[in-house]
Amino acid sequence: MPDQSDQPLAALQQRLAYTFRDPQLLVHAVTHPSYLHENPEETENNQRLEFLGDAVLQLVVTEELFKRYPSDREGALSKNRSALSKGVFLSQLARQIGLAACLRLSTSEEQTGGRDRSAALEDAFESLVGAIYLDSDLATTRRVLLALYGSFSEHLAVTQPTENPKGRLQELVQPLHGNHAIRYEVIATQGEDHNREYDVQLLLNNEPLGTGHGKSKKAAEEEAARIALEKLRTKTS
Repeated sequence: MPDQSDQPLAALQQRLAYTFRDPQLLVHAVTHPSYLHENPEETENNQRLEFLGDAVLQLVVTEELFKRYPSDREGALSKNRSALSKGVFLSQLARQIGLAACLRLSTSEEQTGGRDRSAALEDAFESLVGAIYLDSDLATTRRVLLALYGSFSEHLAVTQPTENPKGRLQELVQPLHGNHAIRYEVIATQGEDHNREYDVQLLLNNEPLGTGHGKSKKAAEEEAARIALEKLRTKTS
């Protein structure tokens, strides 16, 4: 069983400015469900912590938005909360704190790009929040989270809708590389015909730029496009 002296976990805690009293909670937070398939002696993955962490994160972000934007109505607050507590934004935070290096994955999940998968990183980040909450209290969790978030206004100023990541990626790439530079390839499928899941690789000028996973080809392509957008933004920032 890994503990908090492991280098990736130690580095993670240093970035969080928080050291776990119960290192097993941290280990559970970074244990992807697939890991248990190859390690039957393990009994806990991060799904329950994800459930708890999502609720804690929503509360912290909601409270902070309520205090910082006293003139905003419910609709604007809800939109901003969604932008700061879901999807691309959480996976970006996860990458910034080195959470990807800490994930415990099955061999097959690792080989199909699971460590860089936005959905897995988002889930792990929520699980981490849940683990910190159980290991400490709400006030401590709020302190750690708000330190990671930094300026809400800056994040909200650059946050873009995620409804059409493929379209936004095409708009970004087309002026530099033309209309046909992006290609999507199905690289793996899992499950029965009635419950099929897909892994799709996005290539830019035949160079891999992102891999997505989803219950349809479209969903997997969209996730691959989101990952590619994040990578391109990182390169240009």
